[in-house]
Amino acid sequence: PLVTSFTGKYGSIQYYVKAVLERPAAPDQSVQTELQVISHIDVSSPALLTPVLRSQEKMVGCWFFTSGPVSLSAKIERKGYCNGEAIPIYAEIENCSSRLIVPKAAIFQTQTYLASGKTKTFRQMVANVRGNHIASGSTDTWNGKTLKIPPVSPSILDCCIIRVEYSLAVYIHIPGAKKLMIEMPLVIGTIPCIGFSSRNSSITSQFSMDMSWLALTMPEHPEAPPNYADVVSEEEFSRHVPAYPPPIDCEEQLCCPVFAYIQEFRFQPPPLYSEIDPHPTDVEEIQPVSFML
Repeated sequence: PLVTSFTGKYGSIQYYVKAVLERPAAPDQSVQTELQVISHIDVSSPALLTPVLRSQEKMVGCWFFTSGPVSLSAKIERKGYCNGEAIPIYAEIENCSSRLIVPKAAIFQTQTYLASGKTKTFRQMVANVRGNHIASGSTDTWNGKTLKIPPVSPSILDCCIIRVEYSLAVYIHIPGAKKLMIEMPLVIGTIPCIGFSSRNSSITSQFSMDMSWLALTMPEHPEAPPNYADVVSEEEFSRHVPAYPPPIDCEEQLCCPVFAYIQEFRFQPPPLYSEIDPHPTDVEEIQPVSFML
C-alpha cells in the first residue's frame, strides 16, 4: 500500500498524476496534479487497544544534599487514538522532596529521515496540558485528565525513508533539577475505536436526532380549531344522528366483555386550519360538539 502523504521539516512524501500529450510534429505537452494519499490505520486492532503503564522515581539533589524522592506513575487506556480525540491520563505523583513541583503532560511528534545511510531526527511538541502545583510532602492524582489531540498527520511506521511517530510524555518540572519524565508510545490512526462508551454516545445522539422532529412539528403558539358549525351544517348533522340513542340491554352487556359502543363518524374530517382561516377566532366563539356513546 501507498504511504500517507506527508510534508515535514527535512523531507516530504508527495504523489502526482501526470498526463502527457504526444504530438508527432510538435513538442509534447504535459500537465500534472497533486494527490493526497492516506494509508488507513485502524486503532481498534488488538495491538493498539492494550493499556500502557509506566512508573519512575527520582531523587532530588546530589551526593549528601538530597531533599527526598519524587515518584511518578502514569497510565493510558490504549495505545491508539485519532485526531480530535481526548486522551484520558491517569497518574499518581508523590512529592517527598523539599521543592515545589509541577506535573505536566504533552504529545510529541518525532520525524525520522533515512537517506544514504544517514539518519536525521526532528522532534516537536504538538499539544500539552498542565496540572496544579504540588507542595512538599503532598501527593496528587489525575483521574482521567484529558489531553486533546490536535489535527496532525497520522503515524507513518512502514516507510523506508520517513517515519512519523508520536508519544505521550508525563513529566514533572522540578526547580533546580532535571525533570522527571515518563514517555509512552502513541499511534495516531485514521479509523476510530468503537468502544462501549462510543456506542452509548452514538445511540444517545441517534435518539435525540430521531426525537428532534417532535420539536419541529409542534408550533410555538398552536392555532385554535375551526368552528364546527362552519364545517358541518345542522341539517346534515340531524340526518345522520338519531333523535334518541338506542336502548342498551344490561343483561347482554354483562355477559360480554365491556366495550365502548361508539357510533361511526360519517362526516368528512375537518379541513386544515389554513384552509378555513389563517387567523382563527377567539376561543369564546368555538362551539362544543358532543358525541353519543
